Amino acid sequence: MPFDLGGLATVLQLFLAFFGAYLLAVWISLIIWTFRDIRARSRDLFAQLVSVLMVVFFNVPGILLYFLLRPRETLGEQYERELAEEALLQDIEEKHVCPACQQKVQPDFLFCPNCHTRLKHRCDNCHRITSLHWNICPYCGAPSTAPPTTNP
Repeated sequence: MPFDLGGLATVLQLFLAFFGAYLLAVWISLIIWTFRDIRARSRDLFAQLVSVLMVVFFNVPGILLYFLLRPRETLGEQYERELAEEALLQDIEEKHVCPACQQKVQPDFLFCPNCHTRLKHRCDNCHRITSLHWNICPYCGAPSTAPPTTNP
């Protein structure tokens, strides 16, 4: 039985054409993925351009180099982390404690129930609770009659 080399060459050409098309599709996909990934990680146009060009010219070694050099966090992750840090700082700042004994107090307490330190002052004019550090009432504008406090 004779072996047909013409048919084998056609099958080989067809295989190479499909393989080449597949490699071209992978290369274009890497470029698009890199572009989308760097845009999610950086607003710097120069970094975006360099990252995409590395993949365009160096293909797989370029994507490996990009993986080594890209920013660790996406902009969304960075924003969420900063938001969480801000929430933690705000939570720390909003804790009301007695300046004398450091016990937890409610924001509307006039005196510390633990050590009896004066925390706030009641306005003589409108009877609303004001800070000891204020020299006028922010609600009615009356001058404060509470003795001034010193900061330690």
